Amino acid sequence: MADNPYSSLPDHRFWRKAVASLPPFALDPIVATPFKISSRDKVATAGSCFAQEIAHRLQQSGYHYYLPEQPPEGMSATEAERRNYSMYSCRYGNLYTTTQLLQLIQRAYGDFTPELDVWARDDGRVVDPFRPRIEPDGYATAEDMRADRTGHFAAVRKMVETMDVFVFTFGLTECWRHKSDGAVLQLAPGVAGGDYDPRSYEFWNMTVGEVVRDFLASADLIYAKNPDVRMILSVSPVSIIATSEDRHVLVSNSASKAILRAAADEVVRSHKNIAYFPSYDLVTAAPNAARFYGDDTRRINSFGIDRTMKMFFDHFTLRSKDSRSAVQALQLDVAAEAKSNARVVCDEEAIESA
Repeated sequence: MADNPYSSLPDHRFWRKAVASLPPFALDPIVATPFKISSRDKVATAGSCFAQEIAHRLQQSGYHYYLPEQPPEGMSATEAERRNYSMYSCRYGNLYTTTQLLQLIQRAYGDFTPELDVWARDDGRVVDPFRPRIEPDGYATAEDMRADRTGHFAAVRKMVETMDVFVFTFGLTECWRHKSDGAVLQLAPGVAGGDYDPRSYEFWNMTVGEVVRDFLASADLIYAKNPDVRMILSVSPVSIIATSEDRHVLVSNSASKAILRAAADEVVRSHKNIAYFPSYDLVTAAPNAARFYGDDTRRINSFGIDRTMKMFFDHFTLRSKDSRSAVQALQLDVAAEAKSNARVVCDEEAIESA
């Protein structure tokens, strides 16, 4: 046969050789990574609820899961978990969109002050509109909430300036924002505080360009404070729980994930220090989807989490130097992993109980 552009390509470039000819458990779409994580690197996480899985495994593995926002001295571990300490590196809760990330950094550094300040709950307590479920009992007063927010912003600044690796998971394109200044919310008004008024709030569904724009703007702000930080992006394989678009939720989910996957590809192509972790690609591949999703066909089961995180530790960590801790991360029993999975907090699930 005559030579052609595909004649001498390696096996991983061909579906028949790299996918169809392998058993599902052997699928591994990572060919190379631009950097490795050592046990000394301070690894911070943020994003959608799937990013919590990485956080949990890092905590269990002996790697340095970075927690700049610590619970008050004397608080029990059980109470700290209930109040969402260590869910992520700081108590921002789920950052489902890249605009949330950008605005969080801007707010932490005083570059953006939303007009929206506080939401009231039906029980008379108040919450932070941008993380309304972070304090399960709410706050007694707006002043208490603002004081907690001030400490939170200080922790975010510390994280930005001192982390070595930042892991962020793209979660959603659909969001709600305050009309007056475009401040993007974690949850729709009325779900966990506040009142929905169409004169004040609007639904917005982000495009590929907007996702890319806001993440790169976030990256620029982070690099300005911390030029040596390395970043890892992933796309959450967890399906959306509801859609505000006038169409079937399955169609909205497909559109949203396609937008996020395309955006992640654009971002990674633009920066040598931003890597892509293909958790979404592995979980949703035809040979794996039926095995990796739970009974609700939305969240990932313990087997899927274990396989996905094995891929992460195999490729993104220095296993030759940290083999003991890496192996420990991969030998969790099913009961322990089920308990860990049960701790994952997806704020959007409040939509169904509101």
